[in-house]
Amino acid sequence: MRATRPEGTRVRVGGVEVGGRGFVVMAGPCAVEGAEQLELSARAVAHAGAHLLRGGVFKPRTSPYAFQGMGEPGLKLLVDAGKRHGLPIISEVMETEQLPLMAQHADILQVGARNMQNFGLLRALGRVRKPVLLKRGLSATVQEWLNAAEYILAGGNEQVILCERGIRTFETAMRNTLDLAAVAWAKQHTHLPVIVDPSHATGIPALIQPMSLAAAAAGADGLLIEVHAKPELALCDGQQAMSPEDFMTLMRRLPGVLAAVDRHLWKPEGPAQIAGAR
Repeated sequence: MRATRPEGTRVRVGGVEVGGRGFVVMAGPCAVEGAEQLELSARAVAHAGAHLLRGGVFKPRTSPYAFQGMGEPGLKLLVDAGKRHGLPIISEVMETEQLPLMAQHADILQVGARNMQNFGLLRALGRVRKPVLLKRGLSATVQEWLNAAEYILAGGNEQVILCERGIRTFETAMRNTLDLAAVAWAKQHTHLPVIVDPSHATGIPALIQPMSLAAAAAGADGLLIEVHAKPELALCDGQQAMSPEDFMTLMRRLPGVLAAVDRHLWKPEGPAQIAGAR
């Protein structure tokens, strides 16, 4: 796959490019919970230098009684926050029925780990001309992950970003096991951009920074990080969210590691690029 496009695929998201020498950081709360919560989180990640705003509006939860997301009202809040802070937005789509709404407003459509082999959804995303971020399944091999991406690519949508988010192993000290070898392997064998989600991969805020720096050193093209203004009050995955202060520290440390592997944090060519992206 890499041999067919040795220069690699670059995915344009608004005014941001994923897959070049620039390293892209997507950050924000696990879920949109309300206007104030989202504004505080969006302001924090924008101030720290994030390139995209993340936030879930449809949430797949293990328990049917857990917070399931705000749905369309939450999406409107996310869109508005992205516009205010000049950040394209990424949010998860769970079902084909949600595609028309999500494709109209989100800049990147995220496929969660539980839906990596939802082949009907993947085929539908292949017909949408919008960037798709495909998370690796909890117990999926690298080849199964790449085959899932092929469903989207085969439909004609070449704007696919792979995301390693940790896999389920016998280890219990962390939520999952971050497979950085898979990141390096995927970069060598596929032309698609590869980013890392250290929040789900570890489930422990104190491990997000070291794993983020390790991902940068391993050749990842970016990060997808959960940042909440008040993690202790979060309705979803607050136990694995970074505080704004810790996220700022990470953003200050990333350039040094990136320079060691001849990379840099992505920067826009001009101030008007992102503002008029939609």
